[in-house]
Amino acid sequence: MADYQTILVSLEEGIFTITLNRPEVYNAFNEQMTTDLQNAFKEAAKNDEIRVVVLTGAGKAFCSGQDLKDAPTGGGKRSLRDSLERRYNPLIRAMRNLPKPIICSINGVAAGAGCSLALACDYRICAENAKLIEVFIRIGLVPDSGSSWFLVKYLGVAKAFELAATGNDVPAQKALELGLVNQVVSSENLMAETLKVAKTFATGPTKAYGYIKKMMDKAAAMSLDEALDYEVYMQEAAGRTEDYTNAVAAFREKKKAEFKGK
Repeated sequence: MADYQTILVSLEEGIFTITLNRPEVYNAFNEQMTTDLQNAFKEAAKNDEIRVVVLTGAGKAFCSGQDLKDAPTGGGKRSLRDSLERRYNPLIRAMRNLPKPIICSINGVAAGAGCSLALACDYRICAENAKLIEVFIRIGLVPDSGSSWFLVKYLGVAKAFELAATGNDVPAQKALELGLVNQVVSSENLMAETLKVAKTFATGPTKAYGYIKKMMDKAAAMSLDEALDYEVYMQEAAGRTEDYTNAVAAFREKKKAEFKGK
């Protein structure tokens, strides 16, 4: 497993846990962290032992967004275009293209690009004292790292505009009501509940989870007829997996299916 400077990683029973590890700055992104995360998700994609990814933060925060004190490479004024095209956008694409579930365990504030990072995950479990903030507007910027797409996808245009244009805090319970997170639990139970969900995914039909990710991302831009056709294509692919074959055999034998992720 690769060495990382700004994140911690571990792999146990198919669960690949990535912990953002700059707690002294509330896990704000610097150049190295985006590099480390890109490499971690490449590792998750190529390692067949990894069945699910858990993403969380060290200390009090999940991720407070871009570290505004982080000096750009070579000095001078930071190019926002460069930061997005070289650092953030490849990371978000890697997460959405990963054919495995990603669980975000939101242990504290998720702001700016940190909020985008959380929204790019497939399943979000939030500590009761955590909050999401589309903080960009507070410094005169617009949502990036996929936030504009995720917000409209999850909330619709009107509510998405409200959160983006006001930059208001979205406390955990409100995020649950809006559908931005799947669960809200106590801070003390956050990791236990996260691992409970992760173990379910880690022992499930991994390829089918990957197909579902692709289907859900494409569905919003499809007509019903296009979605029906794409379901045919993806279902045919799912029907060729070993997990499907073995699960049908287990059903016929009245046994519990054991999925291998193949």
